[in-house]
Amino acid sequence: MNVVFVEMFIFYVFLSPSSRLWNQAPVAPALLIKGPSEHRRMDDKGEVKCIKFSLGNKILAVQRTTKSVDFTNFIPDYPHLEFSHECKTKNASILGFCWTNWNEIVFVTDQGIEFYQVLPDKRTLKLLKSQSINVNWYMYCPETAVLLLSTTVQGNVLQPFAFKSVTMSKMSKFEIELPAVPKPAKLSLSERDIAVATIYDQLYVMYLKHHSRTTNSPGAEVVLYHLPREGTCRKTHVLKLNTTGKFALNVVDNLVVVHHQSSQSSLIYDIKLRELDGALNVHQPVLPAQSINPYKIHLTGPAAAPSQAPVPCELYSSSWSVFQPDIIISASEGYLWYLQVKLQPTLNLLQDKGKLMDFLLRRLDCKMVILSVCSQMLTEGDKGNLSVVATVFDKLNQVYKEYLDAEQVYTAVGTDCLLHCIFYI
Repeated sequence: MNVVFVEMFIFYVFLSPSSRLWNQAPVAPALLIKGPSEHRRMDDKGEVKCIKFSLGNKILAVQRTTKSVDFTNFIPDYPHLEFSHECKTKNASILGFCWTNWNEIVFVTDQGIEFYQVLPDKRTLKLLKSQSINVNWYMYCPETAVLLLSTTVQGNVLQPFAFKSVTMSKMSKFEIELPAVPKPAKLSLSERDIAVATIYDQLYVMYLKHHSRTTNSPGAEVVLYHLPREGTCRKTHVLKLNTTGKFALNVVDNLVVVHHQSSQSSLIYDIKLRELDGALNVHQPVLPAQSINPYKIHLTGPAAAPSQAPVPCELYSSSWSVFQPDIIISASEGYLWYLQVKLQPTLNLLQDKGKLMDFLLRRLDCKMVILSVCSQMLTEGDKGNLSVVATVFDKLNQVYKEYLDAEQVYTAVGTDCLLHCIFYI
């Protein structure tokens, strides 16, 4: 695998809306905010619990207390004066907030959620909708604008909400199956063991299931719950990790990547390559465990000598924070990476050519690697037998047929629309 380095927008503000921020950030005497076209310094008004830009980096929201959130406009020609808003629920504590649009925000409290429209010209917020519910913790997926709330004493009943253009919709709640039920009941499902991501255009809640030491299970599992916009959420996939320890999850190119800290390796799963076990799809890693490619950091600043060699980055560090879908942040080193999967090494890692083709045909930028597979089969030194060659080309032809069928349907629809236009003219 390959980690692509992108320097982090440091000073505690991460401009991308594609991930969650640190919930606890240390505060300097002043906070330097790097906007898309300007830098601005904010005075220290207390510990920053949460800080995020809205979509498009137009409005900055800062939470310093459990009762209110402060806002600052970054919109050109708007006043840059700061304004504040308190949650409406009495005796509630704000756990955090999520931007669902450039001017729409959700306050998540321990007693429910409050959905607001921010009016930057009037420097105020308008309540659109609220929902009372006991909340342990929350998780937000910006890609789909779905908010997940942990409820009940054990925390394993999850209530999702969907947001779209000033509307908030309550989705069907569902229960995460815990490996053991504690007595007396206590919070048993942690935010650390849950991730939300889109895989093959479908929304999934991923649960990292650690089996109790008393069981005979060979290791931990990642259980995938399919969460449709309408209908009930179902457990559909189980990824077998075959080991125990500390894990972190990413999703890259529709592949689930599971990082294992103690072995300093990562496992790759493709839920389209499946083995049925009753109603569930059970998956083993597609490839042998691989380590992320080493990366060296070029030191900067007054302490760095011009001739000083780059320093290796500590991989699988305990200071890493992993964000969906493909972001890794090293808090200790102040860097951000995007995770990528290199396809070329799979030629030698996956010996089953049919399975290899199934894997490659679902990946982006796969054409040159597929050509390498075909070339490898037909060269003198590594000729594949006729049945293997036939299997590979059958899969290629099937994909090409699906493309031609789709193109034919598209052309027919276009022609039909054109004829209707001519008729009305």
